[in-house]
Amino acid sequence: MTERPSTPLLDRVRVPAEMKGLSDRQLRQLADELRAETISAVSETGGHLGAGLGVVELTVALHAVFDAPRDRLIWDVSHQAYPHKILTGRRDRIRTIRQKDGLSGFTKRSESPYDPFGAAHSSTSISAALGFAAARDLGGAPEHGIGDAIAVIGDGALSAGMAYEAMNNAGHLGKRLIVILNDNEMSIAPPVGAMSSYLSRLYAGAPFQDFKAAAKGAVGMLPPPFQAGAKRAKDLLKHMTVGGTLFQELGFKYIGPIDGHDMEQLLPVLRTVRERAHGPVLIHVSTTKGKGYRPAEHASDGGHATAKFDPATGEQKKAASNAPAYTKVFARSLMQEAEDDPRITAVTAAMPGGTGLDLFAERFPERCFDVGIAEQHAVTFCAGMAAGGMRPFAALYSTFLQRGYDQVVHDVAIQRLPVRFAIDRAGLVGADGATHAGSFDIAYLANLPGFTVMAAADEAELVHMVATAARHDAGPIAFRFPRGEGAGVEMPERGAPLEIGKGRMIRDGSGVAILSFGTRLSEVMTACEALEARGIRPTVADARFAKPLDEALILDLAARHDALITIEEGAVGGFGSHVAHLLAEKGVFDTGLKYRSMVLPDIFIDQASPADMYSVAGMNAPDIEAKVLDVLGVARMGARRA
Repeated sequence: MTERPSTPLLDRVRVPAEMKGLSDRQLRQLADELRAETISAVSETGGHLGAGLGVVELTVALHAVFDAPRDRLIWDVSHQAYPHKILTGRRDRIRTIRQKDGLSGFTKRSESPYDPFGAAHSSTSISAALGFAAARDLGGAPEHGIGDAIAVIGDGALSAGMAYEAMNNAGHLGKRLIVILNDNEMSIAPPVGAMSSYLSRLYAGAPFQDFKAAAKGAVGMLPPPFQAGAKRAKDLLKHMTVGGTLFQELGFKYIGPIDGHDMEQLLPVLRTVRERAHGPVLIHVSTTKGKGYRPAEHASDGGHATAKFDPATGEQKKAASNAPAYTKVFARSLMQEAEDDPRITAVTAAMPGGTGLDLFAERFPERCFDVGIAEQHAVTFCAGMAAGGMRPFAALYSTFLQRGYDQVVHDVAIQRLPVRFAIDRAGLVGADGATHAGSFDIAYLANLPGFTVMAAADEAELVHMVATAARHDAGPIAFRFPRGEGAGVEMPERGAPLEIGKGRMIRDGSGVAILSFGTRLSEVMTACEALEARGIRPTVADARFAKPLDEALILDLAARHDALITIEEGAVGGFGSHVAHLLAEKGVFDTGLKYRSMVLPDIFIDQASPADMYSVAGMNAPDIEAKVLDVLGVARMGARRA
C-alpha cells in the first residue's frame, strides 16, 4: 500500500473548533496537509477529486473563520466536500467514502451535524441557505442553533435558473446571507453560456477586482489594507465596466474576484464579512480545479471523478472491460443514425462525457448542444427544435431529468412533440447512491398520454431502440439504459426499428411466466437456470415497452400460466402497475391468476456496488428464484415441512 502522507498539524484537528487557535501560517500548513490527505484518500477509494482539491484553502478558511455547525455551511452539489468531511470529525472514515456502509460522496444531514443540508444535484445551495437565514430571523431553534448561512456554489451551477431565483429572492428579502461563488471555470465539463463569459470578463483589468466593487461604494466591506488602494483605484476604474454589476443589481454586495488559493486574501476578506456584513453578500473566489495535484490540473475535466489511482503518477487502476459500456453504445448508435439523417440533433445538460455526447460533438459539432446545468431549458429547447422539424435527442441521466419534469409534461407531452429522451443511469447506479439513482422515470413518463417508453434489456436492444426513436415522429419517446457495461451479447451492425408496443418471447415454459422490462433480464435467466434444477421451467418474455403495453403478449402469458411475475428497475407505479391495471380491467384476476410485481422498495438505498444495492432491493437472481418458488407455493411447503 502507498505510504500515507505526514500530517502532524491535521492530526491535531478533529473538528473545526480545534482550528481556532491556529495562526494564519499554521492554517496555510493545515491546507497543505489537508490536500495531501485528500489525494491519498481518493487514491485508495476513487471518487470526486478535482473539485475538492480546488477548495482546500477555502474550506480551511471557512472553518477557521466561521463557527460550524452553528454557522450553516452549505456546499452546492457537495462533491467538493471531501476536505470538509476530513475537518469535521470524519477523517477516520474518509477511506470508506462512496462504499457500502461508508461515508456518502456528498453532504448528508444524517451523517453529520456539519452537513446542515444534503445535496448532489446542483444549484440548490442559495435557496437552502436563504431558508436557514429566514428560519434564524423568525426564531427557529434547531439543534446547534443558526448563525450565519453560507452557500458555496460553483460557476457551473450558476447556469441553472434556480440559483438566480434564489438570488433574486435574497436581494428582495435583504437578509444577512453569504454566498461564495467558487469560480473554477469548470464544473464537470467546461462551463458554457453567457454567464461563463460574464464571469471571465470580471478578471480583465486590475489584479484585484475588489477595486471595481469599491467603485460602487463597497469600500467598507473590504479589509482595511484594501480600502485605501480601492479608493486610489476608483478614478482609474470609473470608465470601466464595474465588476459584479449583475450581482449588485440582484441586491448583493459584491467582493471579488479574489484568489481562492491565497490564504492572505481569503482570511481577511472572510473575517471582515463575518464582522461587518449586512444583507446578502457575494464573495467571488477564483480557484483551479485539481489544484496542487499535477495529474488533476492537467486532466481535461480537472480530475473530476477518478477510479483508484497511483498518487505518485495519477495512473488510474481500472478493471478491464468485458463488454461495451451502454453509454458508448448509445453514442455510437446515435452517430450512425445522424450520418444518414441531418435532422438528428443531440442535447446534454453539462454532461457531454457522462452521456457520450462528447463523441457525437466531435463528429457533428453543429448539431450537438451543451446547454449547461439547465435541464428545464434542455427539454423545452428540444421541444422547440422538434416543432421546427428536427429530430432532437435529449440525453440526460434519469435523476437529472426529474429537474425538467414540468417541461416534459407541459412543453413536450401536451403538444405531442417528438422529442427523444435517452435516459442514462437508469436503475440503481452504485457509488453515487440514492441521489443519482434512476428510480422514477418509468412511472413519471408512462403515465403521460401519448408517451412511448422503452427499456433496453441489453446493449444490442439499445442499438435497436436508438433506431426506433430516430424514426418515431408520432409523439415523445423515451428509452432507458443503465450505467456500466453491457451483457456481452452479439451486436448488430445496424439498429433495426422495433414495432411500437411489441415485446419479444425469450423462452417458453410452463406454470409461471416472468415478464421483464429492462436489464434485469440477465438476472431472470440466471434464476431460471437454478429453477430448472428443481424441475421448474418458467416462460420468459422481454416487454421492451412500458407504454404502450403489448397487451396481446401479456394476456397470452396470463392465459397460459398459473402465475405471472413482472420485474423492472424502477419504483412502484411503473411498468408492473400498468400491467396490473390491464389485467384488472380485462377481468383476468377474476379467473384466479397469481400476479406478483418486483419493483424497487419504498426506501432510498444508500451507496454500494450495484449488485449490493439490488440485493437490498431484492431483485437479484436468488431473489427472483425465491419469488417464483413463493408464488408456486414451493417455498411455503418447504417451510411447513421444516
